[in-house]
Amino acid sequence: MDFIKVILNFAVAFILMMLVMPKFIPYLHKIKFGQVEREEGLESHKYKGGTPTMGGLAFIICTVLSVYVLNISFIQSPVINLITFVFVGYGLIGFLDDYLIVVKHSNVGLKPLYKYALQSVLAIAFYLLAVRFVPDFTSVIMIPIIHYELDLSIFYPVLIYFMFASESNAVNLTDGLDGLATGLMIVAIAPFVIFAIMCHQYDVAIYAMALIGALAGFMYFNFHPARIFMGDCGSLSLGGILAALAIFTKQELLLILIGGVFLMETLSVIIQVVSFKTRGKRVFKMAPIHHHFEMLGWNEQQVVISFWFVGFICGIIGVLLGVI
Repeated sequence: MDFIKVILNFAVAFILMMLVMPKFIPYLHKIKFGQVEREEGLESHKYKGGTPTMGGLAFIICTVLSVYVLNISFIQSPVINLITFVFVGYGLIGFLDDYLIVVKHSNVGLKPLYKYALQSVLAIAFYLLAVRFVPDFTSVIMIPIIHYELDLSIFYPVLIYFMFASESNAVNLTDGLDGLATGLMIVAIAPFVIFAIMCHQYDVAIYAMALIGALAGFMYFNFHPARIFMGDCGSLSLGGILAALAIFTKQELLLILIGGVFLMETLSVIIQVVSFKTRGKRVFKMAPIHHHFEMLGWNEQQVVISFWFVGFICGIIGVLLGVI
């Protein structure tokens, strides 16, 4: 019965997205909530200016509706409510950023310091609420392969803090090509569905599958040429929920591997900035690294599909390490 619920939530979230998006996209056009392309960005991306953004609102709403309407008892689940807390919370931070960009018609949006502060508050609040309301919440992490349990004690909240900060920003950096972040998130969430089922955490598996269903529906409109972008509203919320899924399935360390492409994108930006500030030279033609490949002559679809493949391999290896 629980397995059927997992599939049902996927299907309902997918259908909701397919019904909502044909109405939502024209509405965003009407109120002129369109993408503002950077002046220093690639010339091949200039045509995307004006494409509706904030698509993340749709898959957040469809996922949450599917989860709570089909599973009324989840209202009393502290784990499910905490997943919703970070999913919606990080989405609201992104919404504020997107709104400021659209209103001011610039790429500045929410100042980085304010954005990071809000992300930090949410991460800290998640930990405090988890300690208070989740009965079996623990600071023990599992080291893959050797199956050694390590109690991080007072260092566990530090790990949680960095997980939320890094994942939300990593997905945000990756969301630069049509369908790239959407596809990578689908293949990154899937392993945590498997881990949740293995641990008999069917409520977590249901939530994750509902999100996959919503993202699959969103992909239909987000793949090249994209008719809508997820915006920071979508990317920040996805990074937040990915961290939460890793925490509740006790696969914190495997998140590094499963989200390998997100890590690669983040490191490319860090390397580029450090190199330019210290040596005055760029390592990549452009960062994040997906733009580097575009400047090498790859078309957008080639980059996206190649990165999806790498993400898929990372996910497969992550699952194997998690089950052996």
